[in-house]
Amino acid sequence: MKKFFKTIGALAGLGVLAIVLIFALLPWMDRYGAMDEEINASYPGDELVPNPRITYTRAISIAATPEEIYPWIAQLGADKGGMYSYTWLEALVQCPQTNADRIHEEWQGLEVGDKVLMCPDENMPPAYIVAMIEENQIIVLGHKEKDDWVEVWQFNLVSQDDGMTRLVIRSRSAAEGWFWDAIRPGEFIMMRRMMLGIKERAEGMAAR
Repeated sequence: MKKFFKTIGALAGLGVLAIVLIFALLPWMDRYGAMDEEINASYPGDELVPNPRITYTRAISIAATPEEIYPWIAQLGADKGGMYSYTWLEALVQCPQTNADRIHEEWQGLEVGDKVLMCPDENMPPAYIVAMIEENQIIVLGHKEKDDWVEVWQFNLVSQDDGMTRLVIRSRSAAEGWFWDAIRPGEFIMMRRMMLGIKERAEGMAAR
């Protein structure tokens, strides 16, 4: 029995240590790939949630033009091109979807007010709404409560002098409660895979 309790205690200790390490890494997760000037910059959509409780700015360099990257972002959605992330993990959380490996013209007419589904059931979780859009430059998605935006998800394409493009993704959320903090590490894992998925697809198209 003493050995049993020692094992339980060790497992509990490892669990606490894992949680501490994960949350210690949150500052790195929240600025993953982003340069100081990108973190300090203002982007379209910032003004929709002026006083966020949770925010991050993440970025990745892509060897493609904004025109070659934008279509992949425009067709994001569980009912369209998927999220370019881990399909096995999406299935595990009852959110199955298929990631597109080509541009679908029928999914390119994204407009302000359109819904972007995270799961096949648009209510679980609630679908994002397109708040702002400028072709080949920005797409801003968000959630509203009554008439106020309470969260935005900003995709910014910034051309570089060397021919590369920076995909800068920012999120600003006024959500309160422990749940939103608890899911942040998992959200980062999915987001990082999505960023890499967009990069791989856009660079593959550019090479062709």
